[in-house]
Amino acid sequence: MWWTLDNLLQITIVVFLSEWQEVVVDDRLPTYRNQLVYMYSSEKNEFWSSLLEKAYAKLMGSYESLNGGLAIEAMEDFTGGVTEMFEIRKTPPNLLNIMLKANERGSLMGCSIDADRNRKEKELPNGLITRHAYSVTSVVMVDIQTVSGKDKVPLVRVRNPWGYGKEWKGAWSDGSREWSLLSEDEKREHGITFSDDGEFWMSFQDFTANFQKLEICNLGPDSLDEEDLSNKKKWECYKEHDAWIKRVNAGGCRNSLDTFWTNPQFRMTLTDVDDDDNDDMCTVIVAVLQKDRRKEGLDLLQIGFEIYKLEDPNCGPLDLNFFKYNNSVAHCPKFINRREICGRFKLPPGSYAIIPSTYEPHYEGEFLLRIFTEKANVSGEIDEQTSLDDDVTGNKLPDVPKEYTEPTDQERAQADALKQSFKYIAGEDMEIDAYELQELLNNVFGKEFPFPGFGVDTCRSMVAMHDGDLSGKLGYDEFKNLWEDLRRWKGVFKEFDKDKSGNLSSYELRNALNHVGFHISNRTFKSLVMRYSNKNGQVDFGDFIMCAIRLKTMLTSFRGHDPQNRGFAPYDIDSFIQITMYS
Repeated sequence: MWWTLDNLLQITIVVFLSEWQEVVVDDRLPTYRNQLVYMYSSEKNEFWSSLLEKAYAKLMGSYESLNGGLAIEAMEDFTGGVTEMFEIRKTPPNLLNIMLKANERGSLMGCSIDADRNRKEKELPNGLITRHAYSVTSVVMVDIQTVSGKDKVPLVRVRNPWGYGKEWKGAWSDGSREWSLLSEDEKREHGITFSDDGEFWMSFQDFTANFQKLEICNLGPDSLDEEDLSNKKKWECYKEHDAWIKRVNAGGCRNSLDTFWTNPQFRMTLTDVDDDDNDDMCTVIVAVLQKDRRKEGLDLLQIGFEIYKLEDPNCGPLDLNFFKYNNSVAHCPKFINRREICGRFKLPPGSYAIIPSTYEPHYEGEFLLRIFTEKANVSGEIDEQTSLDDDVTGNKLPDVPKEYTEPTDQERAQADALKQSFKYIAGEDMEIDAYELQELLNNVFGKEFPFPGFGVDTCRSMVAMHDGDLSGKLGYDEFKNLWEDLRRWKGVFKEFDKDKSGNLSSYELRNALNHVGFHISNRTFKSLVMRYSNKNGQVDFGDFIMCAIRLKTMLTSFRGHDPQNRGFAPYDIDSFIQITMYS
């Protein structure tokens, strides 16, 4: 059996991926007085819409879960796309280009006119209806013939879902005189026909003057079938499922700088600029979606994200100092309690870090990060390989801070006294077992730290870590190596225990371990926090030492089975039990 290092250091981790799901329903539909209660068709023998609604309700948990929400959420759920919302009155200068490209890619688009929340749908003199969801079914540039010659005009085709009447009455409406400027060939090329079907054309200028919201659902590669892919441009898509976990990586927004750096971090590398961009920029759509909260009856969290430029494209997780001295180059429009927050950006080629977060720290929730780019991007979680800077003999490598490798005068005096205590306790054989080690260490550290002392199991692990001759005891040279580790770990614990409480917060644990040579992957770090912190997210001195001991023992043993440092090694069941039990 082959085990990766992270497998070995963790208990089983189960990951649920929200991909395309098959939903099975029967044809029993809710009725009242022989009438369907929810969605129905005007055709008495047509039920596909009702059955689709039932499947959606089953997926969401109940019909009640479908009450409210936004149209863009439904677009997303039925296509797997990423949705954007634009305030048309704050029109970005490239909105027409965005809509033309969306139409070219087969994106779903919708629009609406705002009105007082307390007012019902109302028809305006121009034929449009307020508080009503329209579909945008085409965006094209047409050639028109004017007195001065040919010109190009952008047109938008809009559909009223009622499917009859209630259409736009202004320029480019059905039968208006503007159509005489188009040739019959031009009309056929763009599929322009006229009927009382609720679908109508209008100029882009009139569209932006009358509608106030535009919603675009950008379809990813897995939203289209092979036939669609052959004649449509497609977005390049990267997605990652993750979670904010209290005491581990639920760091909140940048306002909580001391914990912000602990949030999940993702690397995005942009290499190729957009085809039609004269400024050598790359279009990026970043979306963070909080998963299953509606289904589970939970309130939506306020979520958002920040984007930072990376000078080192191969860096490990970014620490507190990075965020202290670097500003974001882009960020979400605002933190909001919506199911998904999305932003569109123009960025120069390079490597970036995306930091999704909740607004307040310590809030838990699962999320899905998606990155859409016009050209291929290289993205992934910012992580590091679990490893130890010690070699197998315990000698420190150069990148471990010097203050943890050289003892102070006080520690030298303490070591001399400890040597005498060791000789007294060890007796004639000059070796101590776990019980004698417990007595010796608790006499020393009990005076420095407010903790209950080392238990015998911890002391057994200490003996196992340095028991080179497998005698079950430590000679003085073996004890001296253990003492060097304990002294070093004690020093870093004191440094990070800022309030002198005798505890580290779980957010500080990773930095503390890094300072004494441990590099911990994100998955393994989550396991360590769950194992060694209390319900308040605090790690006392004894648990910190126990964590360091077990990490060093297992990493050293793993290295013996992985001499080429490939990150995985063969373990039979007996070897696996021995290493986990012995540590």
